Parts: sequence; C-alpha cells; structure tokens
Amino acid sequence: MDMALDTLSEIPDDALLVLFANGDADAARSLALRLTPRAFAQAMRMLGNRAEAEDVAQDAMMRLWKIAPEWRQGEAKVTTWLYRVVANLCTDRLRRRPSVGIEAIPEPADDRASVADGMQDRARLDALYRALDSLPDRQRQAVTLRHIEGLANPEIAAIMDISTEAVESLTARGKRALAAALAGRREDLGYSDG
Repeated sequence: MDMALDTLSEIPDDALLVLFANGDADAARSLALRLTPRAFAQAMRMLGNRAEAEDVAQDAMMRLWKIAPEWRQGEAKVTTWLYRVVANLCTDRLRRRPSVGIEAIPEPADDRASVADGMQDRARLDALYRALDSLPDRQRQAVTLRHIEGLANPEIAAIMDISTEAVESLTARGKRALAAALAGRREDLGYSDG
C-alpha cells in the first residue's frame, strides 16, 4: 500500500478525485492524507476549537467524496473547492454559536523545549489572533487565506466568490489594520529594533 501511495503522490488532486470516483481506494487514501490536514488547519484557525474543527474537516471531506462522481477535471482546483466548503461550514457554525472571547479559546500545546520561547510565541500568537479577531469577517478571512494559508489571490477570490481586486483591497486594508493594532506592542512581544 505504501508503494501505491508513493506513486500517487505526484498525481494532481483533481486526477486523484476522478480515480476515487472510479473506485480506486488508494487514490482516496492519498487524497485524504493530502487534504484533510489542510481542511482541519483552516477550520481550527477559523473556529479555535479542535473538536469542531475535526467535525468540519470530516464533513468537508465527506462532501468531497459525494461530489467526486460529478467532478469535472480541469475546471477548478480541488483545494479551492475544499477551502470554500470549509469556510462556509465554519461560518455556519460561528453564526449558530454565541460570541466567545479569544481568551476562552485554549492555546494549542507547544512542543518547544524552551519555556521562555514558548511563552513568547504564545504571546505573539495571542496578540496576532486578537488583532485578527478585531478585523471585519471578510478582511480576516482574506488575510488568513493569503498570509497564513499562503494561497494566491485568484484562488482566494474563487473561495470568497469575489474579484481578485476585491481580495487585494481586503488584504491590504486588513494588513494596515493589523499593523495599527500591533504597532505599540513591538517591545512587549520581544521584537527589538537593534
């Protein structure tokens, strides 16, 4: 099985999805190993709750498997479709639950050896997430997809169902707002000018 998965690692996502639709279990395993961590990471960033993020990732992958027989190879990227589904599922969950402050969301476990480094990293992440949380929803989503997920503007535009220019505008405004929110925190976050 490992050898089969190794040979599938070079096959594009959309081709693997078509193989899965035609009954190839190894293609499904390879695609799941490739995409599930991405779906979970995006859901975790949006929801801040591991159990909910796992549920969303599982739901998104189940929806991917269901649409596999109708997938038209070459029309869209599988990851674009998946990110959009995850974003929509997370947005639905966020609308249904009461507002929770960032302090109520537990920080992920830190595997670093140095306690001081871990504390500083946590303080930096907390400051970043607080600043991200202060952004309007669309700006936060665009900034997260661009600068945390590393997606290109056209792919973000497809996920958010807006133009590339709108993505550029949202990310630019979001970055300016983040810079303003974090401007006075350089020293206490451990950043020095020297």
